[in-house]
Amino acid sequence: MALIKDIPEIILAQFDSATDLFHAAEKMRDAGYKEFDCHSPFPIHGMDAAMGLKRSPLGYIIFFCGSMGLLGTLLLTWWTGSVDYPLVISGKPFFSFPAFVPPIFALTVLTSAITATLGMIAINKLPRLVHPAFNSENFKGASDDIFFVCVESIDKKYDVNKTAEFLKSIGGKNIEVVKE
Repeated sequence: MALIKDIPEIILAQFDSATDLFHAAEKMRDAGYKEFDCHSPFPIHGMDAAMGLKRSPLGYIIFFCGSMGLLGTLLLTWWTGSVDYPLVISGKPFFSFPAFVPPIFALTVLTSAITATLGMIAINKLPRLVHPAFNSENFKGASDDIFFVCVESIDKKYDVNKTAEFLKSIGGKNIEVVKE
């Protein structure tokens, strides 16, 4: 069972610099391509906007789950200290909030951290152990000094010849069709 959609074929195009890759991403977005990715050996500021990607919902998800962790821990400490097992210690009230701040803080942070990790994995569609780009000899330089645009065959505008010509027209070199 595959964790994500299988991509039977992609087209890879190599670019000379980060600036060329950035402008290629803008042109791909403007031409209506949706299922493409840019590969660079380092992060490029503004690439998300150039590709037309929406803002990640991860921050909202983390805030919601962190708030639930805070409220859940607050409820747990109140219930155990005031209702389930009330003890009078040195004349303090059953629910002495300052005593419960460390566990409330710790579980809020723990809940947020676990949510951030699992949310990032889910939103990024990981683990992705196999991708057609890994079958390309040229792509091995993507983590070293080469810039690539990868157009996936699941894109609605994907046509092998037209997409390859378009990539060539925007400055792509070593255009290669890679099958799974």
